[in-house]
Amino acid sequence: MSYSAVDIKEGQVALDSSKWLKEVRVFAPATVANMICGFDILGFAVDHPGDEVFMERKAEPGVTIRSIQGDDGRLPLDPDKNTVSACVKMYLAHLGLSEEVGVSIDLIKHMPIGSGLGSSSASTVAGLFAINTLLGEPLTKAELMPFCVEGERLACGHGHADNVAPALMGGITLIRGYEPLDIINLPVPEDLVAGIVFPQVDVPTRDARQLIKEKVALKDAVTQWGNIAGLVSGLFTSDYDLISRSMEDVLIEPTRSILIPEFEVMRQLALEAGVLSFGISGSGPSVVAISKGKEAAQKAIDAIQAHLNQQGIESFQYLSAVNLEGPKVLSKS
Repeated sequence: MSYSAVDIKEGQVALDSSKWLKEVRVFAPATVANMICGFDILGFAVDHPGDEVFMERKAEPGVTIRSIQGDDGRLPLDPDKNTVSACVKMYLAHLGLSEEVGVSIDLIKHMPIGSGLGSSSASTVAGLFAINTLLGEPLTKAELMPFCVEGERLACGHGHADNVAPALMGGITLIRGYEPLDIINLPVPEDLVAGIVFPQVDVPTRDARQLIKEKVALKDAVTQWGNIAGLVSGLFTSDYDLISRSMEDVLIEPTRSILIPEFEVMRQLALEAGVLSFGISGSGPSVVAISKGKEAAQKAIDAIQAHLNQQGIESFQYLSAVNLEGPKVLSKS
């Protein structure tokens, strides 16, 4: 299924206030952006971790953040500076409801900031899915997507969709183009599993992006195009050998991996465990081992975590199939 960007203007959407809810709690999933060889154009959602938003309508108009949990005080409570509330405000403005609707937001972060797992996108998607649910779902997921992308622009200065697209749509997504935004859901082979390890080291997204070369060798570009095409073909045919051969990054990972301690050792351990491929999740420092079935992925992340422990580096691990659903409502009234 393909989703294209839409230009939402005030007054275009029919609103039925009789369908509005009092409160809603929403979960949105973490994501693995780039899918190793698809910088800024590929990504997939996982079952866990993820973030939650509890949203409640209030009598007075306006958007406020009542509390944030799990961020160690790092995120702003100012509704104009927090991506969740800022995007909700944009959503209400586009629907002409800024002077009519008021909501308070509680953000519960179950995933670490700066993990390379789409922390900001999970929060933004949860917030936008929550406000849309609260108001009776006047917009489709495709119509919510431009607000999600703008949230990424606010969070890291670059409006890329490789995290927010799978977080909102679920599954594996391909961003065919950005002008206009054109998003395609790709098939998900039944046994595709991700083993993720998040080392406790700091690799800021902005710093990781600054390392990326503006120009690349033509031979490397050709290799990368072939890998992306091969991966997409492998997903359509559930050809795990083709998926394995194709998931190699010759453009971005060789530079970014320098920022991640023990990266090459972790790669070797993962491949020895029998996974299909291994690489960086997003901008890192999280790494992902993609496998056919859970056994190899679990073996890989156990070995990686044991090695990191020996090096004095704490880490978290996650094991998940590809999340096909995206955000979900946990409760509402």
